[in-house]
Formats: sequence, C-alpha cells, structure tokens
Amino acid sequence: MGRNTALIVGASGVIGAAAAARFAALPGWRTIGVSRRAPDPAPSGYRHIALDLFDAAACAAAANGFEEVTHVVYAALHEKPGLMPGWYEADQMQANLAMMRNLMAPLLARAKGLRHVSVLQGTKAYGVHVHRIKVPAREDAPRDPHDNFYWLQEDYIRAAQAGAAWDFTIWRPQVVFGGAVGVAMNLIPILGAYGALCRELGRPFVCPGANGHVIEAVDADLIAAALAWAAESPAARGQTFNITNGDVFVWENVWPAIAEALELEPAFGDPVQLSRLLPEHAEVWDRIVAKHALRAPPMPALVGESHHYADMLFAWGATGPLPPTLVSTIKLRQAGFGDCIDTEAMFRKWIGRLRSWRVIP
Repeated sequence: MGRNTALIVGASGVIGAAAAARFAALPGWRTIGVSRRAPDPAPSGYRHIALDLFDAAACAAAANGFEEVTHVVYAALHEKPGLMPGWYEADQMQANLAMMRNLMAPLLARAKGLRHVSVLQGTKAYGVHVHRIKVPAREDAPRDPHDNFYWLQEDYIRAAQAGAAWDFTIWRPQVVFGGAVGVAMNLIPILGAYGALCRELGRPFVCPGANGHVIEAVDADLIAAALAWAAESPAARGQTFNITNGDVFVWENVWPAIAEALELEPAFGDPVQLSRLLPEHAEVWDRIVAKHALRAPPMPALVGESHHYADMLFAWGATGPLPPTLVSTIKLRQAGFGDCIDTEAMFRKWIGRLRSWRVIP
C-alpha cells in the first residue's frame, strides 16, 4: 500500500483548519489543503492550494494534482449573509451541492487509489432549526423530512460510492468551537472581540444570554482526531456519527472560565445582541488592534457570519425556555472512538491560542 495522502476541503474553516493540522502531523501522511482563502495562521506541514469550489473549471484543473489522494475530508461550506435565513433557501442548498460536485467529480475520475471520504453535516440533519427534536437525537432515526443541503450532498456521495472501492463516513457534530476567523459559525473570535471591546469601553463582560439552556459543544481538534480515526477504521465505513465533547453546559456556568481566559471579570445582566454590538464598534476594534499590535483583520473580516450564530446560541430575542437539542454519542464510542474534552478546558485552549496568535489581546 502506498503513502496516504489526505485532501482537506475547506482548509480555512473551523473544522478544516483543525483537520489539516491533524493529518499533517500523522507520520507517513502527505496532506493537501484547499480553500478559497489561505488559512491563518499559515499552514505548517502541508501544502495549501487556493481554489474556488464554485469554479468548475478550476476544480477540474486542480484535480490533475489529486491523483495520489487516498482520503478526503469534505468540510467546505457556503452560507449566505445573515446566516440563518439561508438555511431555508433552495439556492443555498443547491450552491453547497454544486461545490461538492465540482470538486468530487473530477477527483473521483483521477484518484484511483481513493479509500475514504468524510463528509460533515450537523444537527440541522435532525431538523433542529425547524422543530423540536427528540432527545437524544440518534443517527438511526429516519431522515427528517425537511429540505437541507446535507441530504443533497449525502445522496450525491452515496450514489458516487455505489460499487466503488472507497468508503465514506457522515459526521454530525454539535456546536463546533475552534480557531478559524472570518467564518460562518465559530464563537471563539466573537467571544475574544466582545471581551476586548468590553475592556476598552470600560463596560462589564456580561454573558450575552444567561437562560439556563443546556447545550453540547465539540472541539474542532476533537473532530479532527475522529476524522483521522475514521480514515483507517473499518468500523467507520458507511456510518453516520454524532460527535460532542462528552459533557453538557449552560452559558452562565462556563462564563467564569471564559472570562478568566480573557483576564476579565464575569458579569451577568440584560441580554446582549452581539450581531449588533460588534459591527457598531468596528472603529473601537481598529483602535484595539493598533494599540496591541494585533494581526487581526477589521471587524467584518474577523467575525464572518459568526456574530449572527452567536445570537442564535445565546438565544437573543427568545421569549421563553428553549427546548433541549442534545444528541447521543453512544454509537461513536461503541465503534471505537472515545476521546473527549472538558468544555471549559476547550474554551481556555482556543482563547489562549487566539491570544498567542495575536488575533485578540
């Protein structure tokens, strides 16, 4: 058997960046990352290719260099401005299907030694954005009858794999936290920027939403470890897995740990609409970047669409208790992957990394 070559699609995203770093560190592996914009921090130990997945011709040309690819992690994602409204729109769903097809069709024609593909979904597979879900949500439930690009991509992969020598794994992570900035759904830069603004403006570091809502998180590094496990585990072939850190949390209970990592005092009060507060203080953020000689981009490029995601997770505008949205991870553990991380430790880790990268002060 020849050398393993991993192709990480969406290498500048929150999951893709962690996956690229993980596979690049595996002995005997060659790793290629593709994304439209370069990852930041710059890649270490793997080759990055700038590629727009909406450009079918560019994808076909790039596939000439993918002949040796043995494993694919497809973590690319297209979201619309404002984030949540696009989840219900057919053109957003078709756009995500087109991205996958533009890359995978020429790759499958070239990579004759392909052995495994991992595809990322999420809890929207259970309809969490359209109705109350069963608790815990399990992977063997019938497909939830709502329109979602997950189903379009999954159907494409299943059809492409029929009769082929390679296998696939479908992943459904809970709320993902990592180090990528300027992405659609990652709260770590949002928390860091919010904390910096509070310090600069002399306002208390108030938890944006202390409502007792029970949430599960998943560390991007933990997902990356699971992706590496699935790449070579027979138990992952043709399977769908939920994945979480292994614990649960409510914002008011982890807020002191988040504040401590930012060297701030935790506070509680009225809800905060982060999608409004952060853009309104873009000039203050520019001042913070200059004062601390940060490497961070201006506010719009820092937050991407994640400030809208923050409003959803902190339940901005909610008028009553939110239903629980918990998933079972028994199937993954029984298959052989049992890694976990304490969620407070995860917050400290990623905030510490963004500070060490001089993205936040």
